[in-house]
Amino acid sequence: MRYVSTRGDAPVLDFGDVLLEGLAADGGLYVPAELPAISQSDLADFASLPYHEVAARMLEPFVAPSLHVDDLASLTRDAYSTFAHPDVVPTSELSTGDHLTELYWGPTLSFKDVALQLLGRLFEHELARRGTFMTIVGATSGDTGSAAIEACRDRAGIELVMLHPAGRVTEIQRRQMTTVDSPNISNVAIDGTFDDCQDLVKALFADRPFRERMRLGAVNSINWARVAAQTVYYATTAVRLGAPANAVSFCVPTGNFGNVLAGDVARRMGVPIDRLVVATNHNDILARTHRTGEMAIAEVRPSTSPAMDIQVSSNFERLLFELGGRRGAALAADMARFRTEDALALSPDVLAGLRAGFDAGSASEDEVSTTIAAVNESDGRLIDPHTAVALTVARRDAPAGGTSTPMAIMSTAHPAKFGEAVFEATGIEPELPPALAALADRDEHLTALPNDLATLRDFVTAAGLQ
Repeated sequence: MRYVSTRGDAPVLDFGDVLLEGLAADGGLYVPAELPAISQSDLADFASLPYHEVAARMLEPFVAPSLHVDDLASLTRDAYSTFAHPDVVPTSELSTGDHLTELYWGPTLSFKDVALQLLGRLFEHELARRGTFMTIVGATSGDTGSAAIEACRDRAGIELVMLHPAGRVTEIQRRQMTTVDSPNISNVAIDGTFDDCQDLVKALFADRPFRERMRLGAVNSINWARVAAQTVYYATTAVRLGAPANAVSFCVPTGNFGNVLAGDVARRMGVPIDRLVVATNHNDILARTHRTGEMAIAEVRPSTSPAMDIQVSSNFERLLFELGGRRGAALAADMARFRTEDALALSPDVLAGLRAGFDAGSASEDEVSTTIAAVNESDGRLIDPHTAVALTVARRDAPAGGTSTPMAIMSTAHPAKFGEAVFEATGIEPELPPALAALADRDEHLTALPNDLATLRDFVTAAGLQ
């Protein structure tokens, strides 16, 4: 498998190099030169396999020849043994007939664990094979940070610096990051938004001499390995809900577009997925782009679903690359114009392709609260605000007369991580799992920094393994 940049002017790499490189040298994102195919017989086999074996089967073409199949099987087995549910990513059904894909059974109770528990092990394996080190710099709007820290803590050859927007993550999300006392972990609270954090990370990667000296690596979903790992649960959910004989649709709460992009990749590989519904909160750049044909940045407004408080959805570039015929130079020009003008009008062909493959909608804060309350009333069950965003959009925008395919709602986080919002909607305080309850008694470790590239560069230099 070879990988190319979405902007067409970076070296073609194999998986091992892409894993450690993260962002391409030209500022683009790496994607496979071609996607492997999943046959109907493969999908039929998946029904009888444990999750870690399905993961090894689906990911083998992406990692060859950098990683031997036996090593991959060992890493997936180890990664998914950390999950509290035997199915790793189970499905359940509400009394209304809505299906939930439960993505929150990992160590930090968020869907980010599914990819990052594997990614941390992939990093360690590849670094040991090469006898080298890396400095990972990441940005989080909430859950990526804790999942990445849990995946990378105390791993040989890795120094991790994680940025989060000060005051814009929940207390539990912050404490999940800052109470980890590990010598290879640094937490940074940036005075700004998640987009500011993400821009700082991209700017560090764009500084080629600094990047090479510090051996920078990426843990955000700009790293292709994360997207690849997330394709697996689309296949396992589809099989549980009727594939390969029948197609399945998904409604996905999304901010950075990585989760729903993984669904599109799975669909192009051969998983029978009918519709992919992009669900946003009031920070609705993706829903607006789908509706108007113009990708235009607006002010980020805080919400009860902070992982979606984003206006620059990095992974959307990967979809634009596909819809635009994989013309890297043209996309590079478009992305430069977008960052200069804060807006980009999609071409008619690209917009038509977007609308043909995806639906999109947004949910207000009032709608999210109402949906959380309704699910509790009908099922005696608590859901988090991100799940409620997707469920709101799926129910409100369902086609008249229903759909011939089941719709799975991606349930991305445990409700206890957003206890305040859940309590305000239902009057019920979600019970804290032991891992979260213990956070209140632990000391926090973090550094507050301004939204300034030079200051951050100095901090990463001091923290990194050189």
